[in-house]
Amino acid sequence: MPVTDVSRTGVMTANREQSAGNLTSVMKEEDVGSVIIEEDDRPVGVVTDRDLVLEVLEPRADPTEVTAGDIMTDAPVTVSGDTGVFETIRQMHEHAVRRMPVTDESDALTGIVTLDDLVVLLADELDNLAGVIESESPPY
Repeated sequence: MPVTDVSRTGVMTANREQSAGNLTSVMKEEDVGSVIIEEDDRPVGVVTDRDLVLEVLEPRADPTEVTAGDIMTDAPVTVSGDTGVFETIRQMHEHAVRRMPVTDESDALTGIVTLDDLVVLLADELDNLAGVIESESPPY
């Protein structure tokens, strides 16, 4: 199954100049844990709720002065939409990331896939397998 089948297309995006305070508001309003930083429709960074805590809140920086470019993780690990789910999981493990922007053949952002999305998918598939085993098992 290609990762595009489980990725979310409503990705919250911003530019490098967006203030940390504005990013926080967007994350709260949209109920998301990250914002992808884009340039020319390509992901160039990611800011997570954890970044906001460690880079703005904890050092007590002014959220109107700190920008996405100041705190973002540069060059986020991305995955092509046609990459399989298991390969995506392998890449998440290899790069120790919980979310990956999904891109098309020209590296333009098309979605995002998170560890949570993949765990839900795998749990559903395991439930289906358990149903097969139950239906094929003899009664005790």
